[in-house]
Amino acid sequence: MTTAAELFIRCLENEGVDKIFGIPGEENLYVMDALRDSSIEFITVRHEQAAAFMADVHGRLTGKAGVCLATLGPGATNLVTGFTDANMDRSPIVAIAGQGATTRMHKESHQILDLVRLFEPISKYSVEILEPEVIPELVRKAFKDSQAEKPGGAFISFPENIAGEAMREELLPLKVQSPLRPDAPEAKIVQAAQVIDAAKFPLIMAGNGVIRHHASEALIAFSEKLNIPVTQTFMAKGAIPFSHPLSLGSVGLQAHDYVACGFDRADVVICIGYDMVEYHPRLWHPNREKKIIHIDLSYAEVDAHYMLEAGVLGDISNSLTRIAAHAGKRHAGKTENLKGIIMDELDLYADDSGYPLKPQKILYDTRQVLDKADILVSDVGAHKMWIARLFRCECPNTCIISNGFASMGIGVPGAIAAKMAYPDKKVLTITGDAGFMMNSQEIETALRYGIAMVIMIWNDSEYGLIKWHQERRFGHSNNIDFNNPDFVQYAQSFGAKGYRVETAQALIPTLEKAFADNTVVVVDVPVDYSENMKLTEKLGQLVCPV
Repeated sequence: MTTAAELFIRCLENEGVDKIFGIPGEENLYVMDALRDSSIEFITVRHEQAAAFMADVHGRLTGKAGVCLATLGPGATNLVTGFTDANMDRSPIVAIAGQGATTRMHKESHQILDLVRLFEPISKYSVEILEPEVIPELVRKAFKDSQAEKPGGAFISFPENIAGEAMREELLPLKVQSPLRPDAPEAKIVQAAQVIDAAKFPLIMAGNGVIRHHASEALIAFSEKLNIPVTQTFMAKGAIPFSHPLSLGSVGLQAHDYVACGFDRADVVICIGYDMVEYHPRLWHPNREKKIIHIDLSYAEVDAHYMLEAGVLGDISNSLTRIAAHAGKRHAGKTENLKGIIMDELDLYADDSGYPLKPQKILYDTRQVLDKADILVSDVGAHKMWIARLFRCECPNTCIISNGFASMGIGVPGAIAAKMAYPDKKVLTITGDAGFMMNSQEIETALRYGIAMVIMIWNDSEYGLIKWHQERRFGHSNNIDFNNPDFVQYAQSFGAKGYRVETAQALIPTLEKAFADNTVVVVDVPVDYSENMKLTEKLGQLVCPV
């Protein structure tokens, strides 16, 4: 006779799940046993946080919900950070946790915690299975909510006695259906086109939604037809190639960077697939004097700095094509001076021989080694700010940056998930020494599953981003120092390979060798973060070009 756990796994198969990242536990024994005869591969990890990060990046890269599994209590709470990261970064994710029997949930009991209430504030849907008969409906709703615009998290708590219960009748999974994306009303299309035609200096800000909805081609065609320059949020890097003449690079630094000069001049900002969580409007629209056009599949958040002149809700690609057809004015563009300055800054460090290596040099050389379609997964730290600002991204979903919840520790597990999703691409994670140590145990997971990837550690033995903030605000730093292991020996202790870069000229050949090794390779790169404050001082004195 079929158990509830077996029906549950059939429902996951019906949703197209091919991997579950997680750790077995006592309260998910029935689910684990049902997986033995399933087409779903269970990826056994070393920490539940890493499982959630893997599901997070899987969902972001594929558009299909990544799935992670834990047991009750501490297993479930360990999922929270990675799960929340996915939810705030608009990555579809479904988390499943075992739970104690319903017969002991009404009282104080070993490892019992109200998991549904725990996950409610950080998810789109949080539910507990209390009857086996509801499993098909519940699983279908979890995946539908997770993958619907805007994507995010769904959580399912599965009590152990319900999981092991025999079904009273044979039930089948529900048919998987998705609604067609609606097209925006014609009146809104015309209104947006009229606002753009009346603009003197319009500017496009592309957000994460452009990547999610595969609207990059439409964005490029729109900007080219109307000759409007494009900025991108951290999570939209690659939405337009960096090398494109209308691309101004990324926005998101809480400083007045060169790309901010474009916002200073703009009288109309066209926000496409933009989420406030990516780059708050008060940072780019402090005086509230600009006209804003919001183009997305979802309505705009309410904010004093984000009041709309026109809101265009519907399929993004369709909206851009129709607005461009109605708009009759070709704008001046005027990106040459600004783009030239940005390019000059990037090229300035190509032959820099300083040691420890400057962030600009590391990223310049990294771009030479990676092909356009290869994937860079950034952990969170000072290096993320440099990657967001200077890494030349040419294709969508090739530079993965967490900038919603922005949690440290995503780099190593994220790279594992990226390589599993795209085994034919080179995958590199750049992580700080602090972020690396938060989930470095997953090196063993990568080796066990034959994952070939490179982990580049920017080594400064400090919480470098916090030092940067402390020095900017107070002129000094404190309590940010720590000691590191020998990262080469640390990698070798797992059975991975490790290299330490001893000169600036050695970085490119070391990276090339690391990828050729076709295994897990740790590359220890001493970094000169004195460049952080130099950048702060430089941007503080920045005068925008005419």
